[in-house]
Amino acid sequence: MRRILQVLGSVLTAIVTPFHENGKIDFDAFQRLAQHLVDNGSDGIVVAGTTGESPTLSDSERNDLIRAAVEAIGERATVVAGTGTYSTRHSVCLTRDAHELGADAFLVVTPYYNKPPQRGIVAHFREIAKASDRPIIVYNIPSRVIVNIEPDTITRLSEIETVRAVKQAHDDLDEARHIVATGLDLYAGDDPLLLRFLELGGVGVISVVAHIVGRQLSDVVRAAREGDLERAREIDRELAPVYELLKIATNPIPVKAAVNLLGHDVGGYRLPLVPPTDEELAQVRDCLARLGLLVPAQSR
Repeated sequence: MRRILQVLGSVLTAIVTPFHENGKIDFDAFQRLAQHLVDNGSDGIVVAGTTGESPTLSDSERNDLIRAAVEAIGERATVVAGTGTYSTRHSVCLTRDAHELGADAFLVVTPYYNKPPQRGIVAHFREIAKASDRPIIVYNIPSRVIVNIEPDTITRLSEIETVRAVKQAHDDLDEARHIVATGLDLYAGDDPLLLRFLELGGVGVISVVAHIVGRQLSDVVRAAREGDLERAREIDRELAPVYELLKIATNPIPVKAAVNLLGHDVGGYRLPLVPPTDEELAQVRDCLARLGLLVPAQSR
């Protein structure tokens, strides 16, 4: 079995979804941003994830975004489709559609809100795996879905042929080690976890801040892979302001504001997400300024 690193890459950006003022998706801006990300450190993108405001997207909009992504970058980067919901049947349909549209892999989150038992999580992934022979990345984010995928469950999921990796947005290092021990590839699902996970044998990150610092994240991965942990740690320390940016408001509010400030017009948000307050926007500006990416407002 090929390692997913060879298939999908080490820095995968969970891309935001640009909107016009009327609330419709701006597909031209989406394709331009996808190309920019691939030109600046991303090995691929994750389409219709939480960062892409997936809860507010219709099925047809999800499919149109996958189609646009494959058209824009499919020849030179990977396209991972977010196809997980709290309904197994719906997730199967989304996965089947994404397969037909040419997605390289699927990011499937633990079912949220209905809080299935661990055996229900396994059954959920087994059904989704029947929809395609392409890789599934299991997305474990207990802070949003409440339920954590326990180590024994990870072991059972690793026995599903097309489950190849875990996006782990959970800072329990013992659980991260267990993922690696099962033979699954470990992706940091929270950007500040990247270096710690690389040191444990992880392969990379499914990132939000790669919209802003994709090249630097790629450099962290490269340095760690080459055994230069001192250099990797140095770069990681320099990225502190962008990690702070993630804490300003619920994702993707701050990162979308940052992308707009950096000259990529990705528009606003769909309710229930709302624009940043003036205070939050000032904090986003400050983080970008400390990264050397934006002139501080008071200096203009």
